[in-house]
Amino acid sequence: MLVSEIMHTGAVTVLPTDSADKAARLLARHNIGVLPVVSEDGKLRGMVTDRDIVVRCVAAENDPAETPLKEIMSRIVVTVSASDDIREAARKMTAEQVRRLPVTENGKLVGMLSLGDLARSGNCSMEAAKALSEISSNLHRRV
Repeated sequence: MLVSEIMHTGAVTVLPTDSADKAARLLARHNIGVLPVVSEDGKLRGMVTDRDIVVRCVAAENDPAETPLKEIMSRIVVTVSASDDIREAARKMTAEQVRRLPVTENGKLVGMLSLGDLARSGNCSMEAAKALSEISSNLHRRV
C-alpha cells in the first residue's frame, strides 16, 4: 500500500514569517501538535511544534506575537513521498523517532502521514505498533 492511499491532504500550514502566537492559536483551534512551515509556493521549509513555541520562544522570554516561526522552527525535516510504501514510512518514523511525517512531491507539501493513519490502514498495524513502541521507549533520549 502506498502513502498516497492513507495520507491526509489539506494540512493546516503556516509561513516562516508568521508569528509564534498565530501558530499556537492554529495548533489549539485544530487540536494538533505540529504545523508544517511552507513558503508562498508551497515548498516545505520546516516544522513547528507546540513544544518549539514553549521552549524556543516563551521559555526564552521572547514575545510570541513578535517572534517569526523561522526563528524557532525545526529546519531539518524527515519526509516521505506519496509514492513510498507505507512500511517504509513506518521504518522512517521508527528510525527518526517521529509520529508524523510530511508528504512531499518535488519539495512541495502534499499531505501528512501519522502513526494513526498507518494503524487504521490495516495493512501496517504491526509496523505502526512497533514504531509507537520504539518511539515511546526512546523518548527520554530526545529530551
